[in-house]
Parts: sequence; structure tokens; C-alpha cells
Amino acid sequence: MADGSSAVSALEAAIIHGLRQLRARYLQRGGRAAEGDTSTGDTDSPLSSLPVDMQLYMLSFLTPQDLCRLGMTNRYWNEMVQDRLLWKYFLLRDLPTWSSIDCHSLPDVALLNSCMSESEQMDANFMSIYLRSCPKTRKSMRSKNPIYGAVTSFLQSLVMQGEPRFAMFGPGLEQLDDSLVTRMMTSPDLLPVVSILQRQIDGIGSGVTFQLNNQHKFNILTLYSTTRTERDRARAEQSAAANKMFQADGPQDRDQKTLYTLIPQVQEVCRVVEGFIYVANAESHTRHNRDDEVAQIRTMMDPNLGPQRRPLLVLACVTNPGDKRIPCVYLAHELCLSNLNRPWMVQNTEASTLSGLLEGIEWILGEAGKKL
Repeated sequence: MADGSSAVSALEAAIIHGLRQLRARYLQRGGRAAEGDTSTGDTDSPLSSLPVDMQLYMLSFLTPQDLCRLGMTNRYWNEMVQDRLLWKYFLLRDLPTWSSIDCHSLPDVALLNSCMSESEQMDANFMSIYLRSCPKTRKSMRSKNPIYGAVTSFLQSLVMQGEPRFAMFGPGLEQLDDSLVTRMMTSPDLLPVVSILQRQIDGIGSGVTFQLNNQHKFNILTLYSTTRTERDRARAEQSAAANKMFQADGPQDRDQKTLYTLIPQVQEVCRVVEGFIYVANAESHTRHNRDDEVAQIRTMMDPNLGPQRRPLLVLACVTNPGDKRIPCVYLAHELCLSNLNRPWMVQNTEASTLSGLLEGIEWILGEAGKKL
């Protein structure tokens, strides 16, 4: 991915230059307009007569909704707020702070990495991309168009029996300095109801039924790479424990990447769950083997093991508030989630505080047919 700060700085300079040209063209048109014609807008107002640099500075404090409202005031501001470079600047500036991204809103990686000339050739509508991808506007659009979600939930409720079950797995369960599962077991918002503590999957799995907000019950089958003893030993020795969930078949695909198969017990889990929760390590200082992660996610999502449209929730986990994280948009591209033919969402989460977890749980429950 391109370096965010340098890209934003270069883009800001290009935007100022572009807006100066836009303002010059607009004022030229206004000068040629017939006397007494006021349809071009109030370019003589104090706000529109400010230097473009100052206008951009003021625009940077506005929300996307405020920018859209400003664009409706007159023709000058309508043209200013639709500038493509302006919205690319907002996109690159804001996406590292977004708390979630999903399969309907992920910006194309080529747009994020492209240089200015390439972006012009691609003729991308960055205003549309921003409004589609931003969590706040995404939520607003969903609330205004609830019909599809209601129909989907109704159809899923016809075939779903009892409490929805989700398989939870991933390196974030084991690599962080705080245990997400332990925090979930003591959360007042996720009340553990029933716990199946026997080691039914070679010592690497257990099931817990939770109750969200004292209303919605769901079961999480937690799958670890190996036993608790082996995980603790590997952490103490700062080494990698052997993963007992997956069996490597060797580099057999066209890109010479490792292919995996699941042990039979985990295959049975995949056949009975209504969705998957992948706990990713999103700490930016940690070295990640994303190729292996992509291969393991693809193995768990094998369509031969159940319905292909079961949802995937990716919890982009860091240990504590303030820990430097990989933005959820970039993590989605690193995990190649756009290649999955199923609903998915990446949700920023903190293990120590469980910040973001409830939003993710509510999303996957809704995708699995639970009416919240």
C-alpha cells in the first residue's frame, strides 16, 4: 500500500492547484455573464472570495453530509465540493480511521495505490466511492433501504433452527497480549449462558453460548491452532506452534502457495455453523504471514462444507486502545476478501476493552437471520 501521509500531502497540493484553476474558470464565466444575471451564484460572498487554500482548510472540517449540503447552496460550491481530487484527499485522509468496511463498500485497491495521472485516466468518482465506503454514510443508507435486509432475514429464519452457531478462529486469538475470549466471557453485554469445556476437537476447540443484551442467544465454537499448553510454550519460547486445524498439502496452486485441508473434526464444525468469525491480528508492528492466512480462510470457506453464502466477520484486533493498527480497508485487501463469494465485514476491535466487538456481533447475527 502507498504511504498514507506522503500521498495525502501530495494530494493536498494538487487539490489546491486544481481548485485555484476551477475558481479562475468559474470567475471568468461569471465575468462574461450578462449584467444582472444572478443565476451563477453568490461568488461575491465573503466565504467564496476567500483564498482557495483557506477554503480547502475550512472544507476539511466538514463531514461528507455537510459537504453535500454546501454543494446545494449555489453553483459555485456545487462545482467546488464535487472536485474529484478533493474527495480522493478525503478518502485517503479518513479511511485509516474508519472502524469497519464490508463486501459492498470496499474501495478498489488500484484506486488507493494509483498516482494522480493514473487516477485521472481511470475516471473514478471519488465522491461516490467515499460516500459508499464511509461507515457513517453506509449505516445511513442501510437504514433508508431496509427492505432487502428484512427479506433476507425472513428467508433465513425459515431454515435456521435454534441458536445461530459461528466458528471463531484466527491468529488474533493467540498472538495478542490480552485474550479476546477471556474478555468476552466476563463482558456484561455478552452474558455466557452455557459453556462446553470438554476438549472435543483434539484439545483445540470449545463451545460457548452467549446472550447479547440479555435477548439474542448465539453459540461460538472457538477453534485454536493447538492446545493451551502448546500455545503457552510457543509464546514463552517466542516460536510458532504447529497448527493442528490445518494439514498442509504442499505448494500446489499456480502461484506456488500452500494449500491446506482441514482435519475431519473441524470439517464437521464447518458443516453445522451459520457463519464464521476470523480474528485477525491487526497490530502494525507485528510480522504477518497473510498468504497463509488467505489460504486458511479459503479452506474454512470451502463450499463443499456448507452453504456458500454464510457470512464472514473479520475482527481486526489490537490489544489496547491507542495501539497502532492496520486500517480495516487495507486489511481487507491483504486478506483478499473481495475474492470471497459471500457477505463479509471487517470490524476494528480492541481485545482489552472489546471496543467494536458488539457492532461486529450484531452484523453477523443480522446476516444469519436474527432480527435485532
